[in-house]
Amino acid sequence: MRHGKKINHLSRQTGHRKSMLANMACSLIEHKRINTTVAKAKALKQFVEPLITKSKEDTTHNRRVVFAYLRNKYGVTELFREVAAKVGDRPGGYTRIIKMGNRLGDNADMAMIELVDFNELYNGGKKEEKKAKSRRGGKAKKETTAAAPVAEATPAPEAPETSSEETTESAE
Repeated sequence: MRHGKKINHLSRQTGHRKSMLANMACSLIEHKRINTTVAKAKALKQFVEPLITKSKEDTTHNRRVVFAYLRNKYGVTELFREVAAKVGDRPGGYTRIIKMGNRLGDNADMAMIELVDFNELYNGGKKEEKKAKSRRGGKAKKETTAAAPVAEATPAPEAPETSSEETTESAE
């Protein structure tokens, strides 16, 4: 029975597990994808996603909190500059785990964990423009109604000008 077992201990003592996850998180932030076992990838996902959420808001307090977990100032800098800029509009789910098969030596289940926004193959090599989604619905409706009359007003004056020029050219 797994009463009270909230995290996978990965057959390691607490200090070793925290250091290993911190190192793996820094490698993931630096290289944008790493290969590891499925169990470690799942543990890393739970470890790194809250840190990425904190990096969206660049404050001194958030940098210090993330540094306490990562213990690597270059990893923190990369996270708050490049990674936070790409995931700024994403509400969650920053990582993806892809199972790769079994390792030859010990037949362990292997997986690749990667940052979702840094893989151009799945995004089609282009950035998709997402519409602003609001859970309450009030703000998105105001923006669309305000933009619609402006778009209708601009084409109307252009149509009479082109038709008058065409008539003068055909008359000459």
